[in-house]
Order: sequence, then C-alpha cells, then structure tokens
Amino acid sequence: MSKQDLVIIGGGAGGLVVASVAAQLGLKVTLIEKEPKLGGDCLHYGCVPSKTLIHVAKVASLIRRSGEYGLPPVELDVDLAKVNDHVRSVIEHIQHHDDPERFRSYGCEVIFGAAEFIDPHTVRVNDQEIRGRRFVIATGSRPFIPPIEGLQETGYLTNLELFSMRTLPSRLVVLGGGPIGLEMAQAFNRLGSQVTVVERLPHLLPQEDPEIANALQNALTAEGIEIHTSTSAEGVSREGDDRVITCSGNLKLNAEQILVAVGRKPNIESLGLEAAGINFTAKGIVADRRMRTSQRHIYVCGDVCGPYPFTHMAEYQAGIVISNAVFRFPKKTRYRVVPWVTYTDPELARVGLTEQQAREQGMEPTVLRFEFKDIDRALAEVETHGMTKLVTHKGRILGASILGPHAGELIHEIVLAMQTGTKIGDISATIHAYPTLAQIHKRTVNTVYAPKLFSAGTRRLVKWINRLIP
Repeated sequence: MSKQDLVIIGGGAGGLVVASVAAQLGLKVTLIEKEPKLGGDCLHYGCVPSKTLIHVAKVASLIRRSGEYGLPPVELDVDLAKVNDHVRSVIEHIQHHDDPERFRSYGCEVIFGAAEFIDPHTVRVNDQEIRGRRFVIATGSRPFIPPIEGLQETGYLTNLELFSMRTLPSRLVVLGGGPIGLEMAQAFNRLGSQVTVVERLPHLLPQEDPEIANALQNALTAEGIEIHTSTSAEGVSREGDDRVITCSGNLKLNAEQILVAVGRKPNIESLGLEAAGINFTAKGIVADRRMRTSQRHIYVCGDVCGPYPFTHMAEYQAGIVISNAVFRFPKKTRYRVVPWVTYTDPELARVGLTEQQAREQGMEPTVLRFEFKDIDRALAEVETHGMTKLVTHKGRILGASILGPHAGELIHEIVLAMQTGTKIGDISATIHAYPTLAQIHKRTVNTVYAPKLFSAGTRRLVKWINRLIP
C-alpha cells in the first residue's frame, strides 16, 4: 500500500485551500469529501446562497421603498421558486471553481465517500484503505438541533433546506437571534413572510456590543419583524396546517414553518477519532496554535475545531496548516484581529474587543462614536441608520463595531489599522475621498480631537499667535 504525503478529509473552504497548494507543490495528495460535490457548507447551504438571497431581498425592499427616492412606490408578488432558482444558478457558477477535475489536474486524487480512521496513519473510505504521512481534518459543522419537545415530529427547516424551498411561508418563526437567524428573518420578511424571532438570551447577537445589537434590533423591529428576547421555545405541536410553538412566559406562536438557527455543531462523528488517538470535546477537535491535534502528524482547520465559525477563518487556519504541514515551517495562529460580519441591513461588522471586554481586561478605554445620519453619502442613499463605535486606548485601536451600510466593507480599514499598529491619528491624517461612506472613519477618530482643538486654551493660543505674527 502506497503512502500519501497528505490526506485531507473534507472538501470545504479549508480543505480545498490545503489540497490546491499541496498538490501544486508536488506532494502526493488525496482529498476525501463525504458529499457528492466539493465546496462544503459555505458554497451549497451557507455563505453563498444566503448572501444571494439577502441581496434579492434588499432589491425587493428598495423597490418597495422607491417612494423615498422620489419614484413611484411598487408592490411585489414574490415567487420564491424563481428566487431560489436564481440562488441555485449563483451556486452552480461558483461551483466551477471547485470542480474536482481542477484539483485532479494539479495531481490531487479526489475521492467521494465517508472517511474513517482505523489507526493514526490509515483511513478507510469506500472499502479502500489509504495511508498517509500527514492528515488534515476539515469536515466543517452542521446545524445544532435543540431538544425541544415535539420539534422532530412537527418538522422544521435549517439552512440545509432553506434554499430549495419553492413556496414562501406566510408565517415564519425563527428560533435563534444569532447571525444566521437574523439574516434569514430579515430576508424572508422582505420577501413577504410574517416573521417572528425567538432568542433565549437578553439581547440579539449576544457576542456583540449590547449598544450596537440593540440598535440593530430597533431597525429590524421597525421593518415589522416581531422579536422576543429572554424567551425560550419549550414545545412544538400541530394544529391543522399550523405549527404552534409554546414559549416561556405563556407565549404561543403560530407558524407555517419553523427555522432552527440556534448554533452549529462540529462534524466529528464517524471519523474514528478514538482509533486515531485524537482528542476532542463537544465543541470540536482540540488543536494547538500550529493547528496540530493530539497526534502531531494530524492537523485540523475550520469549523470542526473553531474557535470562530467563519469561512475566512477556515482559510486562515488552512494557511497555518500549509506552513506547518507542507513547508514544515513552524507558524502559529494569532486571533487578536479577526473580523466578522452579520449581513443584515444595516450590516453589523466587528473586530477586536468591545467596550465591556476592554474594561474586563482592566483598561479604561476611550470610546469614540459617530452616526451615519451625519455622513453625506449615507444621506444621499437614504441609508442613515447605524453608527461606528471605536474602542481605543492611548491612541491605539482595541476594537470596533460598525452598524450601517456596507459595514462589512468598511471594517477592513480598522482591521488593517489594528494589524499594523496604526494609531487613530494616522487615520485622521489620511485623506478620505468625498463623498464616501469611508469618511465615517475619519469623522469618528476626529471626535477625540475636537474638544482639545476648540478648548479655551487653544483659542487663547491661536489669538496669541495671530497677534504675534502679523
């Protein structure tokens, strides 16, 4: 039996990056994917279809809001089947980049089937045994289904079924006020469903700054989405064609469909981790900062190990794996500057520490705020809801939250500043084109200088200079 240089289990974002690089560098690589197509959850059930649907819903919203722009208002009758056909066409277009023949052209062996370790150096797939010098586990995650009485019997949706639906539900209850739940709640509300969100914690997006999360909640409520926080779903039953969700506080909700979006769980079952001697917990496979498991020749990346369930994190970790497993050059992860985005409208983007986290670490941060309603480009586009919140300490940026139009794009100026150690004074001194949304960065940091600039002392200094110099 020949031994491969690298055996990769999982053909999603992380696994494909490692496979592409390793094969093109001449290593003997085998890529194993359980599903019949490469691309992983992100391409088929996550990032790509959800952002496509979100954009369609945004277009529908703009059409309905056309009166705000001086145009005749228009009512829409949305055909979800046609919308999801469009979603499918986008997936198929991107799928070409993940064609298995592309990877085979690099010299990578691609096998479709479920891989299982039978010992630390061997996996079995489709009754075939493959030995490897090094392995990479990149099997991703799947929706977590909470143990709610009656939920399994009455039926529910997750992101796995959402983009193949052909009929728009008249009433949709979303369990979970995290990123996926809120993105889909707003999208379906804009397409024409009556939407209710149920979140067991006191505020939506519990990982975010409460001030920012509450501002987003106000925006969603203003669009007609019903939101219940500090509320838990306790049981589900059928009443005719309806599903009835019984919640804490004697709340009952009727729905045509239920979307479960309460979190994710790692795909670690059936991998034979015990046979390989790999340590894991309910949160995923345990890895060190070089992305090595308890078996040093077996690496891991992506949702299956955490700590952040993002495609860009899987790709970043894949780069760490390539350095250590392919180039054999020691490199460790650094998670101080990790951006993420919730693609609601307005978008919510975040990097680094919140104000509360900075205080918990013993710092007294200077917090800077600026609202989009005072940015000319936002006014021109009637997209004025939201703000930036910059957490700083002695001129350095500790973190930022941006709620507003194109926040996912705007956050990267802050990301780069944090990565390079750029101070807020450098942002203030940087020319920002007018009129752009990016001007909000300059306006935000300038709020720290205005009190000093226009203080009584500065006024006296200016008067003295102008008397001294004719």
